[in-house]
Amino acid sequence: MSDPYGICVEPSKVKAGGHGCPFRFRCVGCDHFRTDPSYLPELRTYLDTLLRDRERLAAASDLDAWARTEATPSGEEIKRIRTLIRRVETDLDGLTDDEREQIKDATRTLRKSRTVSLGMPGIRLSEPDLRLERDA
Repeated sequence: MSDPYGICVEPSKVKAGGHGCPFRFRCVGCDHFRTDPSYLPELRTYLDTLLRDRERLAAASDLDAWARTEATPSGEEIKRIRTLIRRVETDLDGLTDDEREQIKDATRTLRKSRTVSLGMPGIRLSEPDLRLERDA
């Protein structure tokens, strides 16, 4: 299943069509998460967002301590994103110029065909029971 920064191969999530993650969508911390060079822009943007949020929350004076702690991106998550970015960049650096160009072409194709939504998964609302509305 496609995730904002890669793909998920967790069996129950794949079976549920991308819904019902047993790990509350903590993708980058999960062993079932995979990424590739086509996701580098999203990974970099996500890292920038985490770092910006961490600084903003550290400076916030209108939050209770528990709320700041819960909202602040963890050092482990930031470290994991940096490691993923570095790993993909290192792999790309080890390729020949021709191989890098092939990856770049494939990445352009993938990015054109993929729409990435960086929001949390939504909840499908059920249809209203018209019988109840009519009887009211």
